[in-house]
Amino acid sequence: MPKILLVEDNEMNRDMLSRRLMRKGYDVVMALDGMEGVAAAKSESPDLILMDMSLPVLDGWDATRQLKQDPETKHIPVIALTAHAMATDREKAFQAGCDDFDTKPVEWNRLLEKMQAYLKV
Repeated sequence: MPKILLVEDNEMNRDMLSRRLMRKGYDVVMALDGMEGVAAAKSESPDLILMDMSLPVLDGWDATRQLKQDPETKHIPVIALTAHAMATDREKAFQAGCDDFDTKPVEWNRLLEKMQAYLKV
């Protein structure tokens, strides 16, 4: 099954999403901030990244920019997850290099559909 990197600092969100992903059979790797997320993307080579945008140390916007500028990780699809649902936030996510955007609280079936489209499963 595909490997998913979940970059999320909120323990409750991380726990809920990781358990649901594992139940679906995904291999889940977790990072607690953007810096850890960038490092994990390089060391784990995930098939897809779920990136919270409001992260400590290095926010999701800058972490995504770094990933998309690196030849080693630029091909990995990044889905932005954010509680900021304004049109400007969506645009900001795409400008940072995110491939898609979804809002929190996560609507599980919608997120799963987006993931499957990128993973082609």
